Amino acid sequence: MHDLGPGLIWGLDFGAQGAVPVQQCDSPQAGPFRWLHLNLADQGTRRWIEEAAMLPPTVRELLLSAESHQRALVDGDTVGCVLHDFERDFDVTDTARVGTMRLALTPSLMLTTRLHPLRSADIARNRLSRGVAATGPAQALDLLVSAITENIADISRKLSADVQEAEDAFLDGHHPPAPRDLIAIRRRLAQIHRLLSGMRVVFHRLEQDEDLPEPLLPTVEKLAQSLQSIDADILSVQGQLRLLREDLDDQAAQRTNQNLYMLSIVTALMLPATLVTGIFGMNTGGLPFIDTPHGTLVATGIAATAAGATYWLLRWMGFMRR
Repeated sequence: MHDLGPGLIWGLDFGAQGAVPVQQCDSPQAGPFRWLHLNLADQGTRRWIEEAAMLPPTVRELLLSAESHQRALVDGDTVGCVLHDFERDFDVTDTARVGTMRLALTPSLMLTTRLHPLRSADIARNRLSRGVAATGPAQALDLLVSAITENIADISRKLSADVQEAEDAFLDGHHPPAPRDLIAIRRRLAQIHRLLSGMRVVFHRLEQDEDLPEPLLPTVEKLAQSLQSIDADILSVQGQLRLLREDLDDQAAQRTNQNLYMLSIVTALMLPATLVTGIFGMNTGGLPFIDTPHGTLVATGIAATAAGATYWLLRWMGFMRR
């Protein structure tokens, strides 16, 4: 086997003495269970996986495949999964970029790989450093997926708070949010819902797979229920956002209708006056009041009277509502 060098991001052996750091992937295992987190961008990692005899060929192919859609397979006592998680930058822990976590799980090994840094790996590593033990495949899978769901739950709470703040601003009426201000929240909620839906399908299929190792079944059932619960929370926030958008649209439509109503009233009031001024503006013979010194004043009075009569008629017909 080839020494991975920098391809090994971190590794831990779990035994009676607790968690022991792993320096090389091929070093003797210091406990009954080992967790290795590898960088797929390193060519040494890819070579090591290709030569990993402890993994079935189907699982090795899944780890090295360019396909990124979420899926799972069971080959003997080994489970392989492709799961989605949000990437992180060195200075930003929460980004909107979706990355791929590939994992292989055997009775004695948890192998996780990624191309770009993922938030869940940091959360899992911090938990392990605080003394949380992954003494077997079920505990390791629970820890990893719980780290993903914890990150998504934090994002969901922030988005829910943003929606509630926008809703309060709308109800107060001082600084109501514009519909375009909610587009970013809607886009992120839809992104998270797609991620959770795909992951929930993966664990549901694992739950129904008769070849799934029996010790993993309770953990898979628990994770499927947890994912369903978080997805329900996301759908609830989406519903709240949808109602807020509808209220904003109704308010904008009402404002537009009010403006059109006022414009129609003004247009109706000005039509008779426009007709009068149009008649007196014709350059033809026989126009009344052309030889009187107060003809313009009389024409203005006729136009004002016509507008007043129109206003009275509209009020009598019920168009001048308050």
